[in-house]
Amino acid sequence: MNNIKFDEKGLVPAIVQEYETGEVLMMAYMSRESLGKTLETGRSWFYSRSRGELWEKGATSGNTQEVKEISYDCDGDCLLLKVKQEGVSCHTGNKSCFYRKLWETEDSAKPANIGEIVEKLYNKVGERKENPIPGSYTCYLLEKGIDKILKKIGEESTEVVIAAKNKSKEEVIYEISDLIYHLTVLMNYLDVTYEDIGTELLNRVK
Repeated sequence: MNNIKFDEKGLVPAIVQEYETGEVLMMAYMSRESLGKTLETGRSWFYSRSRGELWEKGATSGNTQEVKEISYDCDGDCLLLKVKQEGVSCHTGNKSCFYRKLWETEDSAKPANIGEIVEKLYNKVGERKENPIPGSYTCYLLEKGIDKILKKIGEESTEVVIAAKNKSKEEVIYEISDLIYHLTVLMNYLDVTYEDIGTELLNRVK
């Protein structure tokens, strides 16, 4: 903590980023004490300039942040927290506080982060699992159970092979998307998370 430069009010800005997807969630201020409690508990604590007190993220809302990593910039006057966010980070109900654009160029649109997409897909399937909706295909698969889900995965795997043999990029994209969707349903059914998969994949690249 000696390398961190707190300002004249004893504070340092902290940017909070989703650990798995890289999405920037929020910015808040930390005091030496709140940083210490963050390091001690593994959950994010900040300092409220308006209330003049420490606060734990999610203590009342349940939208807690499990801190995975803390870095500081080259000048030591800004922190970067990488967290696992439960629920949303913004008091408005948005996932990120940075949901409004001030300016962008015409060619600024970028393909969505694949990590963010599969996380949203996994959470959506999880919602259907907890709160079934009549007529939902996802609910139908979860209700039918493991044999039906595995049957669909087998079918979609074959479709990927056929699309690849046809050397059709469009078909391959479509069929791989179908396969990932059905794999995500299977993962939810068995309570396997993408974090579990990510941890295993890291072992493959060592």
